[in-house]
Amino acid sequence: MIKTFLNMNVKKLKTIALLFGILVIIIIIGIFNNNNTTITKNELAKLDKNGTITKVMVDENYLYLNTKNKSYKIYKDSIDYKDFFDKYPVEIKDNGIDFYIIAIFILIASFGILFLYNKKRGFNFSKTDSSGENETDTKSEHIAPMKTDIRFKDVAGINDVKEELEEIIDFLKNPKKYKSFDIRLPKGVLLVGPPGVGKTLIAKAVAGEADVPFFYQSGATFVNIYVGMGAKRVSSLFQMAKKNAPSIIFIDEIDAIGKSRGAKQSDEREATLNQLLTEMDGFEDSSGVIVIAATNKIDVLDDALLRAGRFDRRIFLSLPNIDERIKTLELYLSKKSHNVNIRELAKMSIGFNFASLSTWVNEAALYAIKQDKRYIETSDFEAVKDKVITGKSRFLTYDDEERSIQATYQAAKALLATWYDISFSKIGIAMQNFEIMDHNLTSKNTMIDKIKVYLAGSIATTVKYKNIYSNSTKDIELSKNLAEKIVNDFEIILQNETKIESMEQILKTAKKDAAVILEKLDSTLDNIAEHILENEFITQEEVREMLREIF
Repeated sequence: MIKTFLNMNVKKLKTIALLFGILVIIIIIGIFNNNNTTITKNELAKLDKNGTITKVMVDENYLYLNTKNKSYKIYKDSIDYKDFFDKYPVEIKDNGIDFYIIAIFILIASFGILFLYNKKRGFNFSKTDSSGENETDTKSEHIAPMKTDIRFKDVAGINDVKEELEEIIDFLKNPKKYKSFDIRLPKGVLLVGPPGVGKTLIAKAVAGEADVPFFYQSGATFVNIYVGMGAKRVSSLFQMAKKNAPSIIFIDEIDAIGKSRGAKQSDEREATLNQLLTEMDGFEDSSGVIVIAATNKIDVLDDALLRAGRFDRRIFLSLPNIDERIKTLELYLSKKSHNVNIRELAKMSIGFNFASLSTWVNEAALYAIKQDKRYIETSDFEAVKDKVITGKSRFLTYDDEERSIQATYQAAKALLATWYDISFSKIGIAMQNFEIMDHNLTSKNTMIDKIKVYLAGSIATTVKYKNIYSNSTKDIELSKNLAEKIVNDFEIILQNETKIESMEQILKTAKKDAAVILEKLDSTLDNIAEHILENEFITQEEVREMLREIF
């Protein structure tokens, strides 16, 4: 706490110390300026007799006498001072007001110069923000472009993501080509995925590939205890990005400011969100500025952020599958001496995200060094695996039985999603939830079908393993939320024309219907589960192909 206090006031202290030093110098000069020794009438007579007086000055109260080495003064009414006027050069001395006026002027001028200088550098003498930094300091420090050397070759296992971002990169490199064809690219790209899957790294790689300035901001940096400061920072960010266009603005954890507005939303957070929406609406599609945002909580984002013309492109990232883990491990081990089977390591690391794979490799290398080994071996990875799993961030891992249960659970969701034509890209063991794209118009039947998908996993595992598992908690919660939404939304639409079912009735009916379909397609469900066990995930097209074989 003391350290934070010192850090946040260091510039103020330096400035105050400098001004205080100037004031001390002025006072010292004033003291020396008035450093006249007071003498008596007899001492004055001696000076006069010796002929050492060179100059005489007089003011309202004193007579001042200068010699070659020293200055003296005497109360003028104690002597007959008029005689001195005939002997020595005389000046009328003012009462010292001019000196202090000049001193005050110098002090004020010094303060003004320092103020303007520090303001230009991004510092002022007012208040500090919640992080202990001065408001303008924060603005100057954080809203600055950076160049990144990261390229896609440095990010393993995201080929599908790279393909979606290629045209964004090409637009930033060759904006004239797109302008000439009047092509509109999305203003915003939203990266959605769990922590540690490389969202920030991907954004930096896009900037690196396009060779454009990269403006990194965390959503939390816009949240300020001072009303209006978050909105000002958003405005400054976009102004700076436009000046440096083509450029990329990357807002990490956008949910910190982009949460759905409501009764619990603070005025400051809402003002900041409104400013962000205004800025995104304000710049043209051809401005050369692309906004990339990242979140692992898309469900809490305000609807306004997800409307057309803002974050039109959404890229969903998931935990790496076995092939992606192999490529990632190959990349991390490429400059390290090792004697390991990378495919075996990939099988051991199911549920690891990209960050945890990096940590695992590093910990294994450190362990090998401690054992005085020349190469990293599989035993080194086994020795530190538990340390990585039970560290600060617990990563999702399964034993053989848990893998079978999870494969059945996810297979049921994939099967019913395909049966009811609810799209997804892929779903697997380490993908706890696949994303369902929302549309502006959603029917009641579609919402009910989604509830069936959410309930499918728990129904299938209960039937096969005769037990209930904790992996169903979030899906059950989502199904309840969706049932409640159906009741609330359609009750208003129907306006008592038809009495709608209760939330409990909707869930009960959906569960019964889902169970019937799963029982009917039991063999296909087993095939999907086996495929997921072998490959860790399955695509929707692969599920469709399995269904075509039985119909």
